Amino acid sequence: MTLLFVLLSAYLLGSIPTAVWVGRYFKGIDIREHGSKNAGATNTFRILGKRFGWMVLLTDVIKGTTAACLPYFLAQSAFSGYKDEFLILQLVGGFSAVVGHVFPVFAQFRGGKGVATSLGIVIGINPPAAAVCLALFLLVFLSTRYVSLGAMISALCFPLVSYFFIHNDTRIMIIFTIVLGTLVIWAHRKNIERLLNGTENRMNLFAKKS
Repeated sequence: MTLLFVLLSAYLLGSIPTAVWVGRYFKGIDIREHGSKNAGATNTFRILGKRFGWMVLLTDVIKGTTAACLPYFLAQSAFSGYKDEFLILQLVGGFSAVVGHVFPVFAQFRGGKGVATSLGIVIGINPPAAAVCLALFLLVFLSTRYVSLGAMISALCFPLVSYFFIHNDTRIMIIFTIVLGTLVIWAHRKNIERLLNGTENRMNLFAKKS
């Protein structure tokens, strides 16, 4: 019952289509019909500007962190002596939230790529790994101005960071990091094509558009 509660709650939380709702409420548009047609923070930055971009980004990160921390809101006595069970619930909640973000029930199953939500999940489960992956993302993004490239490299490195640097070598965590990284890469398949063709859009956070 507890597993089902976390699974469904995290999926519904992840399904909150922040970019879609922000675009409709503040600008009267469907963000999925503009720019890259993706319901994520990056497209929101490009189409709606920094203020709404940051709003979407932070909300999506919070969605992931909250989903990963759902077990903390349950009776702690239920997990006494069962540390692995608690971790499994965190991972189930986190993965369900990403699935919800990519395939949101509240937005015709057309969502974002899950990068910000994935970051939030890692923050909730393994803050040191999140810090390293965020640093990798910023390094790639600031040097190339490709958000997609930074996100994919961080996703590829996440399993290695978790295993070798943070020494989180439990089997379930290894599987989770590989599956989550793979999902993020899969969600960027069109970006990979554009990167190879030289048509991927760059992003400048320092542009004057508000």
